[in-house]
Formats: sequence, structure tokens, C-alpha cells
Amino acid sequence: MKIDRIIGVIALAGIIAAGSTSCQSTRKYKSPEIETQALFRGENPSDTTTIANIPWQEYFTDPMLRELIDQGLRNNFDLNIAFTRIQQAEANLSIARSSFFPTVALIGQVNHTQLSNGRDGKNILGYPSTNYTLGISSTWEVDIWGKLSAQKRAQYAQFLNSHAYRNLIQTSLIANIATSYYALMALDEQLRVTRENIKLLEKTTESMQAMFDAGLQNRAGVGSTKALLYGTKATIPDLESLIWQTENAISVMLGREPGPIIRGTIAKQTLSPQLDHGVPAQMLAKRPDVTQAELAFRSAFELTNATRSSFYPSITLGTGSMIGYASNSLSQFFKPQNILANLVGGLTQPIFAQKQLRGNLKIAKARQEEALLNFEKTVLGAGQEVSNIVYSYRASLSKNQVRDGQVEAMALVVEDTQELLAQGVVNYLEVITAQQNLLQVQLVQINDKLEQLQYSVNLYKALGGGAE
Repeated sequence: MKIDRIIGVIALAGIIAAGSTSCQSTRKYKSPEIETQALFRGENPSDTTTIANIPWQEYFTDPMLRELIDQGLRNNFDLNIAFTRIQQAEANLSIARSSFFPTVALIGQVNHTQLSNGRDGKNILGYPSTNYTLGISSTWEVDIWGKLSAQKRAQYAQFLNSHAYRNLIQTSLIANIATSYYALMALDEQLRVTRENIKLLEKTTESMQAMFDAGLQNRAGVGSTKALLYGTKATIPDLESLIWQTENAISVMLGREPGPIIRGTIAKQTLSPQLDHGVPAQMLAKRPDVTQAELAFRSAFELTNATRSSFYPSITLGTGSMIGYASNSLSQFFKPQNILANLVGGLTQPIFAQKQLRGNLKIAKARQEEALLNFEKTVLGAGQEVSNIVYSYRASLSKNQVRDGQVEAMALVVEDTQELLAQGVVNYLEVITAQQNLLQVQLVQINDKLEQLQYSVNLYKALGGGAE
């Protein structure tokens, strides 16, 4: 082929590519419209202040907890696995982008042929012929109908999805470390309160034994007091086991071997009377799972575009083409007269695959609809989660004053019944009941504090706090 013809083919390809934007068969993506006004039940907030905008380093004020979270973000295995997914998505996106450019390959070939003389039956396979070829081959598919562009956009959505997945793992990790840390301190406090009650029961048992020795108390009273003491002591190993397991669980989240966790006390943890949660639109923009769901829909939408483009002919330039040298001799291989230029263009229009193409399009549309429904479901679930946490947090806070009064009252009952027992005014059952009730109320009060701390963490996560 002459050089002017080669230039003409290349120019024609450029004209086709330049005009491809006017021949697009794909549809432009538009984010799904979601009604958010009533997403938070019973609320229509206008204040855009939200705790989700507070960096986790500022939201969590306990320095020991911040150190644990920092370790987890550096070493957690799930988070590192999420990073490898980002790398995979980057590679897939790079592959999709490369489809817009020609593929170029160096080709070297030796073709040796031996022919026979069929006229006289002699010299069978006695006529050898050798041809040497060396050159560059290139193939390029022209994206007239936007199929390659749609595939690239789908891969880009998957790439963004991998970042959203990492953010989801990060927000979950931060929340899990914080809630486990608070649970560990609550167990410490339960262990401390239980041991204090054991000391109180030991004194009561000693008093009951002295009264029995003096003939002022029966054996049943002494036995019942001892039974309560032993039963309370039996809870200590269970609490210590839970503390051990919680420390190990936190260690694994930090990406290290099971071991002790340095921590503070639950009494020093402060709570905000009001956790700002902003407007629903802010939550939808920040929550990684909502972002993931929309990006999954976006990817399915673009793949539907690509499938729809398969109905149109594909145009390729360069398939089977090569520019280089060809000769039957190596001695003068690179001479000008041995230059080879072969350019081939092709157009492929599906004819007998229409049923398959229509089936593929039907599947793609169904997957797109599935992704849209999943997105809408995720949005509703997110609104439900925030609404539940906000209401439950406020309800839990409202118990604090009542619970303080209950603990104070039960402590007075224990003190009074012990004095009345010494005076013979009440029997041992009232003393035992009062001490049991005091322990239970104190443990419930600890659980109230833990519940509120965990609500504050869960709301931070539910609003998308802690994401990058």
C-alpha cells in the first residue's frame, strides 16, 4: 500500500472518531431522586449542624481511645483488604481507559514452506520456500456508539465504589473499637461494684453469724446470707472472662496479638445532652453504604448503555494490519524494497445474534432496576437507623435522674435494714432483699451509661462520621 493511502485511512479514522460524539446511543446518567423530607420520623430539621462533620480525633475526647483507633486504622486487616480492592478497581479502570487507544504489538515471523511437484511425482516436498516478516501491528476499535465510554464510566463507578467500601469499613472499625472500649470500661465498673457488694455481704454475714452465736438469729438466716454471698462471688469469674474476651477482641481489631488494653474509667466519659444530626440530605451524602448503593446503580446504568450499544455495528481499524519488512532473504532484509504496509478496516454488524443481544439487554435492565431498588431500600434503612438512635438516645438520657434517685434510695434502704436488723426490728430476708436490689440497680445504672455512650457512637457512624 502506498504511503498516501495509509495517510488517507488514518485520516478517515480520525474523522470517524471525531464525529462519534454525535452518534452516541447511550443515555446520560442522572442521580435517582429521593424524597428526604420525612426520612427522620417526626422531624423536619433545618439546622445543618451535624456531628458527622467532626473529625473522629475531635469527636472522641478520651486520649487512650484515640490511640486505639489510630492503631486500628493503621493495622486492621479488613481495612487493608479494602485498600487492595481499591488497587484492583484502579487496575480495572486503567484497562477500561486503555480501550480508547490502539493496541500496538511487535511481530516477528518466519514462514517455511515445502512444495511437491505434482506433475511427475518426483521431488516430493522438494521445493522449499522461506519468508521472513518483522513489523508493528496495531488494532483500534472506534467508539462510535459510546460502548467503550459506557464501559469506562461503569468501571469508574466501581472505582469510586471501592473507595466508599473502604470508608464503610473505616467508619465501622472506628465505631466497633469505640463501643468495645466503652463496653470494656463498663465491665470494669461492674466488677468494681460487685466486689464492693461482696464486702458489704461479708459484713452482713459476719453480723448474722454473731447474732446466731448469741441466740438472736436462726440458722436459716445465716445460711441465706451466706448463699447470697457465694452467689455474688460466683459472678466474678464470669465478669473477668468477659473482660479478657473483650480485650482480645479489641486487640484483633487493632491488628495485633491478643493482649491487655490500656483504658480509662467509664465514670470519666462525658455525654452530650444533644447530638446534632443535621438534615437527611447530609446523611445521604456522607454515609458510605448509601454512596455504595448509588454507585452500584450508576455502574448498572452504564453497563445497560454498553449492552444497548451492542446492537449497532462495531468498527475496527487495523485488525490483521502491519507495517514493517517482509523478504525471503535475511541478507538484504531491511532494504526499502522490502517494506510492507498492510492496513485493514472492518465493520461487524450482528445479524443472527439479535435474540441473544435482546436477552442481554433485558438482563442488564433488570440488574439496573435491582440496583435502583437496593439504593432506595438503603436510603430508607439509613433514615430508620438514625431515627431509632436519636429517639432511643433521648429516651435513655431521660432515665438518668430517675436512676440516680433509685440508687440513692436503695443505698439508704440497705443501710437502714442493717441497723434495724441489729435492733431486731426486721428479719434477715429484708436485709438480703435490700442488698440484692442495690446491686441490681447499680449494675443497671452502669448499663444505662454504656447504652448512652454506644448510642453516641452509633449515631456518629449512622450519619457517616469518621469517613475520609
